[in-house]
Amino acid sequence: MIRSDVAKRKRKTAYINATFFTMDKENRVFENGMMIVQDQFITYIGSHSKEQLVDVDQVVDLAGKWVMPGLVNTHSHIVMTILRGIGDDMLLKPWLEKKIWPMETQFTTEIASVSAKLGILEMLKSGTTTFSDMFNPNGIDSDDVIHAVGETGIRGAFSYTIFSFGTEEEQKMNLREAEQFSRNYKTFADGRLTTMVAPHSAYTCTPDALTASAGIAKDNNLMVHIHVSETNDEIMDIESRYGFRPVEHLCRLGLFDQPTVMAHGVVLNDEERAMLKQYDVRVAHNPISNLKLGSGIADIVRLLNSGIKVGIATDGVSSNNNFDMFEETRTASLLQKGVYKDPTKFPAQTALALATRGGAEAIGMGKSTGSLEAAKKADFITIYPYDKEHLHPLREAYSHLLYAARGSDVADVYIDGKMVVKDRSCLTIDEEKVMSEMNRLQEKLLK
Repeated sequence: MIRSDVAKRKRKTAYINATFFTMDKENRVFENGMMIVQDQFITYIGSHSKEQLVDVDQVVDLAGKWVMPGLVNTHSHIVMTILRGIGDDMLLKPWLEKKIWPMETQFTTEIASVSAKLGILEMLKSGTTTFSDMFNPNGIDSDDVIHAVGETGIRGAFSYTIFSFGTEEEQKMNLREAEQFSRNYKTFADGRLTTMVAPHSAYTCTPDALTASAGIAKDNNLMVHIHVSETNDEIMDIESRYGFRPVEHLCRLGLFDQPTVMAHGVVLNDEERAMLKQYDVRVAHNPISNLKLGSGIADIVRLLNSGIKVGIATDGVSSNNNFDMFEETRTASLLQKGVYKDPTKFPAQTALALATRGGAEAIGMGKSTGSLEAAKKADFITIYPYDKEHLHPLREAYSHLLYAARGSDVADVYIDGKMVVKDRSCLTIDEEKVMSEMNRLQEKLLK
């Protein structure tokens, strides 16, 4: 059978009649722009061009929508979504020890899978296409859970958390299982999912466990994901135990020899920032979670001025309490302006870059996603602004994306060029079923 030329090559789709916010290094904006996607990749982004349409197979009229890269959430805990609203208004240490960890010991694989799906459903519908997550494997079949995550169509890193709890043998088993998980899922779900080596923190992992984690990361060429310098109490605790503050403690143990994402970085001094820059340690900034837990406000302006890669993150919804990256990014910007008493700090272009391109670079995915550029994956979202009063006047669209937009404004979501959300309905997750199951399982868990 002779195949046609169209069948031989990959199908090309052109998206037209939209304003494209590329979020690339030049922050280009194309009104009445056009983007062409072929085989999951962007092949053209720019002004409308009849010449580019010559060999296109399908033209999608976006009817004046705004188009931007999918948002990148650099630190989350989707398996904890079932704990939303549990343990509000508590400090971090008692919140973990008296509420979160005891409840996580009761998790089943069903709870973990449904909780993860609900978290991803919320992420997708609010415009997040890529995430980096740490999950507690206690009591669950982690293979089943990552397969459930893979079915949703999202991109990201889903990482098995390492703890130094229990007997010495249990600690060794935790490390062995974490390494096996890392190897098994380094490339998963058609390359959309990977994993990182994720020791929880310096206060929950022994020096031996942290050194072993560094070894696993090096042997498997993986990034590290860890909570660091979240509170003043953590700083004093680690300093009293080991004689060094957390950043230097981790550096001495070799953890930073592999590219590392540290969540929080609220309490840092100049020497530590210099060390983070030297070892190319990236920071996942979680402003709302840090505020809610009373941890403080990270100095993101100083981190950026030091040349450190920074991404925006929500943390888990048990301490946030949602996955709305638009709200998170706006909060990040406003906090820096308020702390510095300077409205020029953390402007819209900077903030939106950290929620997209900067976040992707922070978690090691900057070559494939985070901006609308030729040769990058077609991960993008659309917003239909015309029936949303808070997005008018339309002329100031770039400003509105930071200071006015909400996750609920997102209309469509594409990952790898495939539509996963259409007109605010998720195509990869049974929304009604997941929400019903989540309520049933939380009732069962609380009993």
